[in-house]
Amino acid sequence: MGKRGPKPTPTAVLKLRGSTLVSRRREASEVRGPDGIPDCPDWLDDEAKLAWDEVVPMLDGMGVLKRIDGKALARYCRTWSRWRKAEQFIESKGEVYPLRDDSGKVKCFMPWPQVAIANKLAQQLTKLETEFGMTPSARARIQIPVSDVGTMNSAKSRFFEAG
Repeated sequence: MGKRGPKPTPTAVLKLRGSTLVSRRREASEVRGPDGIPDCPDWLDDEAKLAWDEVVPMLDGMGVLKRIDGKALARYCRTWSRWRKAEQFIESKGEVYPLRDDSGKVKCFMPWPQVAIANKLAQQLTKLETEFGMTPSARARIQIPVSDVGTMNSAKSRFFEAG
């Protein structure tokens, strides 16, 4: 039998909401990832490493990146690289090619395999982007404490502080 009910709300979100349901036992039992930025794996190709170098500072700035996320981020970057290569092929060759009969007459047009590959990789990228908060709807679900917003923008922090 599967798990019942909605996913549990993280303690940090409950605290932001001012909930009285937060207990010390529950807070202490929640798993947290180790702080820090994961190292870029050596086995990534050049395109994937470029994606890594581009996305890591943004995710770190959003406060959603932990060391434990390295493998998932590597999968994202590798998937990105493969998607780009498939898209580059489609850009140069087009989406379809002619299928000819024995006499050389065009019977029909067939899509290149790279079209299906690019579509599947795009779906995988969307799932990974959602996990990391890299889509607008995913970012709308991420909660940042007001105190963190103040430290991110110190010039405006006095407006967010109580008292």
